[in-house]
Amino acid sequence: MTILTAGKTVQKWTRQIKFTYTLYSNDSRATMKDKLDESNNSRKASTLVHEMDLDESEVNDPFQALMEKAGNHGRYQTLYNYVFVSGLAFAGAMVYMNIILALNIPDHWCTVPGREQTDFTLDEWRELTLPKMKDNRGKLTPHNCEMFDMNFTQITDWSTWNISQRTNQTTVCQNGWSYDTTWYDSTIPTEQNWICAKDLFVTNVFVVGRVTEVVGSFIFGQMGDSLGRRLVYYISVVSCSVGRLASILCTGSYTWFLIMSGIVGLTVNSLFQSPQIIGMEISREEDRSRIAFFQSVGWSVGTTLMPLLFWWLRQWNSFMWLSSLPTAMVLIFSKYVIESPRWLISKRRFREAIVQFKKIAKINGRTFDVTEKELTEIYIRDNREVTFGMASLFNGWRLARNTIIMGFSWCVVAVSYFTLVLFTTQMAGNPFLNFLYQSIVEIPAYILGRYFGDKYGRRFTNSVSFLFAFFTCLPIVFYARDDRYVSLMIYLATFIKFLNAVTFFTVNLQCLEIYPTCMRQTGLALGTILANAVGVLAPYLVYMGTTVDICAPYYILGTLFLLAGIGALFLPETLHKKLPDTMEEATNFGRHDKFFSLPKAPVAQDKKLASEPELTKLNQPAFGP
Repeated sequence: MTILTAGKTVQKWTRQIKFTYTLYSNDSRATMKDKLDESNNSRKASTLVHEMDLDESEVNDPFQALMEKAGNHGRYQTLYNYVFVSGLAFAGAMVYMNIILALNIPDHWCTVPGREQTDFTLDEWRELTLPKMKDNRGKLTPHNCEMFDMNFTQITDWSTWNISQRTNQTTVCQNGWSYDTTWYDSTIPTEQNWICAKDLFVTNVFVVGRVTEVVGSFIFGQMGDSLGRRLVYYISVVSCSVGRLASILCTGSYTWFLIMSGIVGLTVNSLFQSPQIIGMEISREEDRSRIAFFQSVGWSVGTTLMPLLFWWLRQWNSFMWLSSLPTAMVLIFSKYVIESPRWLISKRRFREAIVQFKKIAKINGRTFDVTEKELTEIYIRDNREVTFGMASLFNGWRLARNTIIMGFSWCVVAVSYFTLVLFTTQMAGNPFLNFLYQSIVEIPAYILGRYFGDKYGRRFTNSVSFLFAFFTCLPIVFYARDDRYVSLMIYLATFIKFLNAVTFFTVNLQCLEIYPTCMRQTGLALGTILANAVGVLAPYLVYMGTTVDICAPYYILGTLFLLAGIGALFLPETLHKKLPDTMEEATNFGRHDKFFSLPKAPVAQDKKLASEPELTKLNQPAFGP
């Protein structure tokens, strides 16, 4: 049952009874009997609320009253959201994604001496000195890694020489490689020659990144719950900054470059998660979706401006320095970093929690005068449900089914995202604009996903986005090999990226709403682990698309989109539903949903009150605060 005005009246009445002494009373002579009576009244109100099927977690959540006293929608929250949620997402997106552009491999071929003695153009010289190979579109082009095994500098009279005198024997490049500098003056592979026999060097860097992200998500996700969000935040900022900056200096040693890239991968997910979790835990409930949207936009702006920066600089070294330093510069605002008071209270560290409350209240222009003793009394009877880590997400077939479908959805979103992002730098045309198109479409995608998710439901939006992506893959499979449709393929790939962003926003929202309060962060962590584990396949899909068949990635992605679109229909609808708080509620979530139905908005208040006389009674002034 949705909480209506009467329910909110009960909520205010209950909170006022419960905190009359601990938060607002100036009467120091209150007796223990008075406090016990107030506690009993609160429990009676809680029982009434439970019988009325209202959200008891909202009615009896003392933390909301504490945050209201310190300010849960003030200057501090604004500062925190701009700097640590959106600003760090902007900087973190660049330090995370800049390696993709820096590792781009432009067109290359064997350097064959002797052209300076002729008047051949570059294309004519390549046709003469290099054997043919089939590219990923099946078209014959000069070979990237082989040359004819003969010394063209020994030819003294080109006027009498003809192609029949050329040997048919080939060899690997003997004099190094030449690179197309149309878009780049230099990238890491062009400086270190990570091509031909070393063509998997770049792919392996991305694979190491995905593997370390899986390990890091597990380690630092648990660490955030056991040692605190703030500690993980500092570790993440320092590790990402040092790891990426050190990798710039280590390109001469492939082993050390992999190690430094792995250090970034270990903490990059917690770099985004820790500030977002703190921001949500110190803000109003109605601001939580706004905070998630805020971070998504920060990410998209960072990935949109990043290719423009590289296009302007053209040098990978200066680009990496300028796109990595902003993450380290966030440490300038360290005095505004707090530990989550909600987490501190959950660990019974009440004195430290009060310090954080006062820090928030000071910037918000408020006074927080709750003592450690009063805070202890508020939470002395707080009982928490016993869970068993990620295993609890498979408690009962319904919750297990939801977890499996959500996990598969995360995997499809991740592998498609990384494949499209990595593949965009290998597509024809301007690689910077290709990257920019696929980044800038995320912002309207988040807006559209939020609109359709709130109007037609998460389940419908998620499924339709996946199915639309499947149908978009079909023309790419049929026409990608034809050079006449290069521009169309870029547009279609960009549209798939748009749909991917819609799906990401919806899947993330469903994950927050399906799992119970006691397991919500664990559910998100499981999704991240699965996404990055399967994301390891993305670099190899790109390798197949660039070296074997340009259509190969889309065969696989199309199949995954189809399966995910069908599977998403079997998730429960979460729009207009109370968030599950306990494992029991989660295992029964969506039990009475009809498969062929759209979510309905709550019944109008006047009709609801007419059908619920107890709510009408509670709306009387006698029950007001």
